[in-house]
Amino acid sequence: MRTIMLVAGIIVALVLGKLFIFSKPGEGKDSDAKKGGDGKSARSSGGAVPVNVFIVGKESIENQIFASGTVLPNEEVNLMSEISGRLVKLDIKEGAYINKGQLIAKINDRELRAQLQKIAYNQDLSKKIEARQRKLLNVEAINLEEYDVTSNNIRVLDAEKEVIEAQLEKTEIRAPFSGRIGLKFISEGAFLAPGTPIVTIVQSNPVKIDFTVPEKYSPSIRVGGTVKFNLDGDPSTFSAKILAVDPKVDENLRTLRVRALANNPEGRFVPGMFVKVLADLDANRAAMMIPTEAIVPVLKGKKVFVVKEGKAQEVMVTTGLRTDKRIQIIDGLKPGDSLITSGIIAIKPNAAVKVKL
Repeated sequence: MRTIMLVAGIIVALVLGKLFIFSKPGEGKDSDAKKGGDGKSARSSGGAVPVNVFIVGKESIENQIFASGTVLPNEEVNLMSEISGRLVKLDIKEGAYINKGQLIAKINDRELRAQLQKIAYNQDLSKKIEARQRKLLNVEAINLEEYDVTSNNIRVLDAEKEVIEAQLEKTEIRAPFSGRIGLKFISEGAFLAPGTPIVTIVQSNPVKIDFTVPEKYSPSIRVGGTVKFNLDGDPSTFSAKILAVDPKVDENLRTLRVRALANNPEGRFVPGMFVKVLADLDANRAAMMIPTEAIVPVLKGKKVFVVKEGKAQEVMVTTGLRTDKRIQIIDGLKPGDSLITSGIIAIKPNAAVKVKL
């Protein structure tokens, strides 16, 4: 009897468990089944990455480039001796201003002047002989050949005189242009050989400013344009006019050399100084500028992420000018694109994203 009651109790317990315990999970599943795709949609929405976006548009930007430059003299020359001789006069003061054509040095010319005097005596004699022979030729007392020899001697002496006069000019070393005398290399009384340096003359008003720019800016650099520059440690800004552009790009550095001219009446710019050059190029009226934090460097270049149909799409871009907060996009994006600017590290291509308002 007890056994029958025990079995009956177990059966009752199983039935109650079936009705009140095991039916609840089923009911939950039925509830979810009734919701259908709504449950799946909720889970999907919960996995989207929240991001900030930047709407790409066109704007006007000033095109400026900075470059390092060097101050060069307008003219500079090392005066040297053209002939051999003893230096008998050195009429210069180091650092002084000198005018064009002013005598700087004099080489002993005593021997050359003696040769010139000898030629002068021979010329005088040859002219007298030529005059007498002309009279004799008129009465046919001499033949024409003798007269031609005398006439030729006169012409030869004239040529020898020009040679000696040219050598005499070389004994006087004069300033080829106005400027300041540098430090002298030799003293009075020294014997000079051809090519011996004597002194340097520097013309520093105006001065030249030489600088280089990347080759991609070469179409925007024009002769006659104006650049600004600053001296190192001096906040003042000065201007210079572009004088010339090198017709060849440096094939090693891929840069273009530019030369500008600046007035220097007070001698403030000393040749050899370092300057910082600012060149204003043509303004870009339709530039696409985006935040720099949106750029992701990759092995093949640079990429960004844009939002399309609720997903992050990877786009390779080509960049141009850069400021402290923005960078120009030359290719890859178009106006109206929704550019992702936050959470970029955690984003993968085709990942679901949610734009934060």
